[in-house]
Amino acid sequence: MAKALFGSVVAPAQLRLVEENAALRAKLRRLESELEVLRAHRDAAIAHELLSMADDSEPALA
Repeated sequence: MAKALFGSVVAPAQLRLVEENAALRAKLRRLESELEVLRAHRDAAIAHELLSMADDSEPALA
């Protein structure tokens, strides 16, 4: 009887843990996606800056 009662008390806690784990995994996927977008924007900004610096410079052997 005690085992049956203990099992019924533990099960909701385990279920809550599984749900929290799933929510955290989903949040991690969203953050990884956002990080990928931010890195792409950063890379594009760096490329744009490098190209603008190259356009303004004079030839090396002028």
